[in-house]
Amino acid sequence: MANSVITVRDLLARTHLSLLTGEDYLDRQITTPDISRPGLEMTGYFNYYAPERVQLLGITETSFMERMNHDELMLVARKMMTDRTPAMVVSTGRKLKPEFMDVAAEKQVPVLTTDLTSSRILSNMTYFLGGALAERESVHGVLVDIFGLGVLITGDSGVGKSETALELIQRGHRLIADDRVDIYAQDEEHLVGEAPAILRNLMELRGVGIIDVLNLFGAGAVRSHATISFNLHLQKWEDGQQIDRLGNSEDALVIENVELPRLVLPVQTGRNLAVLIETAAKNFRAKKMGFDATETFNRNLNNLIAKNSTESE
Repeated sequence: MANSVITVRDLLARTHLSLLTGEDYLDRQITTPDISRPGLEMTGYFNYYAPERVQLLGITETSFMERMNHDELMLVARKMMTDRTPAMVVSTGRKLKPEFMDVAAEKQVPVLTTDLTSSRILSNMTYFLGGALAERESVHGVLVDIFGLGVLITGDSGVGKSETALELIQRGHRLIADDRVDIYAQDEEHLVGEAPAILRNLMELRGVGIIDVLNLFGAGAVRSHATISFNLHLQKWEDGQQIDRLGNSEDALVIENVELPRLVLPVQTGRNLAVLIETAAKNFRAKKMGFDATETFNRNLNNLIAKNSTESE
């Protein structure tokens, strides 16, 4: 699923940048998260120039600019700023020469500035644009922040996902998304989930209707997004069903080519799902810290078997 349009105005609002010039051109679209450092282009080499990228000028580029004469600057600036160029960003509080500013006005390219170093503002812009422009996969489920872990709760319709999420909210945890979760890959190992704009902070409860979690429970009950730690799948209990009683299965849910650890929790009358999910989150964190109760049980069992074997000889 493609994401919504991202503009220079969005970049300006979400990163540590200030507008230097070009207020009327902030609706120029940004189509790629890649950022260019046009060092070679300053020398006139444009064979592999990517005009659709935000162009970042730091100390190296602006220092080289000081050595260029008027004609050289005008030639390079006009090649660098095209109808496809979203914006020029100047880092470290550096100044652009008047020729560049004149061409920016002529080509209607916004110029943004910051006191941050090139590496810092590059990181900020890449993080924002990488998330904003990433392909989304929509998953039917609920995403809740439990003890700082993003838990994606899935299951058949009517199994009780929203009701369980509501109890978790009442226990002090935070809702990210209900019913539909938009998920994108932050990198090769991490998934981030958020609510679609139309469903943000809202929850549907059968028999009650739609509620506004932010309004009813306060700002501490919601989050805009979260890195997903694992998937907890609610499955209706059936007689004779095979259940992993030791919790040592290595099941996974694959989203955007990223494997997400997956636990299956049987749903049966009388089971307190909120408490069980809390416990699953605590146990997941404990395993990540190196405390695995299943390994402890297996080790104790092996020691007992070895001891009994020795005594029987």
